[in-house]
Amino acid sequence: MNQELLKRAAPGVLSLEAYSPGMPIEELQRRLGVSNAIKLASNENPLGCSPRVREALLEALQNDDLARYPDGGGYRLKARIAKLHGIDASRITLGNGSNDIIELLGRVFLGPDRAALFSAHAFAVYPIITQAQSARAVVAPPRAADDAQPYGHDLQAFAELLAGNDDISLVFIANPNNPTGTWLGQAEIENFLRQVPAHVIVALDEAYFEYTDPALRFDVRPMLDRYPNLVVFRTFSKAYGLASLRVGYSLSSPEIADLLNRVRQPFNNNSLALRAAEVALDDQDFVARSVELNTGERARLTGILGEMGLTVLPSQANFLAIGFGRDAKPVHQGLLEQGIIVRPVASYDLPEFVRVSIGTEAENSRFVAALRTVLGS
Repeated sequence: MNQELLKRAAPGVLSLEAYSPGMPIEELQRRLGVSNAIKLASNENPLGCSPRVREALLEALQNDDLARYPDGGGYRLKARIAKLHGIDASRITLGNGSNDIIELLGRVFLGPDRAALFSAHAFAVYPIITQAQSARAVVAPPRAADDAQPYGHDLQAFAELLAGNDDISLVFIANPNNPTGTWLGQAEIENFLRQVPAHVIVALDEAYFEYTDPALRFDVRPMLDRYPNLVVFRTFSKAYGLASLRVGYSLSSPEIADLLNRVRQPFNNNSLALRAAEVALDDQDFVARSVELNTGERARLTGILGEMGLTVLPSQANFLAIGFGRDAKPVHQGLLEQGIIVRPVASYDLPEFVRVSIGTEAENSRFVAALRTVLGS
């Protein structure tokens, strides 16, 4: 590699490894010649998207407006989100998926003289954006393997690290967490927020909120008024089934939203994505069906895998982290050869685990059968 070409690259980027997404079905077919494969690797909605969304997209295509730029401010979608949360639209930032919100937060609040705090075994994009901004990563140790929330966030450890590191400017909390599926209660989060200095931004990632048991959910809207340094973000990629269109959003104080919108790329949401998200919000029956399927299949899979003697981390998301007590790489490879794509999580420092998305009943049953074959061989 020509070293002269790299001299002006940001130091953090030079040592960064690119994010590796879940393997597409087409790639498995190319690599191993496997046909009729199923993908349970990227936490996608197995029901797809709302039929009403498909109808709206077809109608939009027939209007032949693809030569026009989208509404750069996302007025109609922001109005719909504002109504859902009972919040002023000036406190909403739209993202190209919630991943975009993480990027915006990093661009605004991180830099060479600053640090981000997040948990071990947390979403891979947190350390990526931290390093890309040449900021320092402060990684909190997770809860113990035998804890009620094994490998989950330990907010007491967060608070101790925050008190001892004055350069921390941004804290990432995932609830539920990817890839473990573990979660936090309202009291835990509020107790932590009370200990956070006013100048430190706390980013609460609720990408999997809809899949959480209603008894465990809590409304973050009032918390945004109590803690002006709190940012909450969600996505349309999971329960709403719009992963390919990339739509997410954050709720925050107007001041933080203004900063995020200053660095947000023009037209970061295309017209079809904006329309799809609007319609998706109005079809909560579809979301309810998606959640019902996930809840039932998550419980069924957890029971079957437990009977097989495997470790299954408690999850309130649309996936399960499954431990094998040994390097999971051969299990992952064996499942690929059976036409089942799951997610290895060695890059999350969990080499004995794979993460499997909750699919339909038929997909999950096929996964179990393939897993029995792989483990039996």
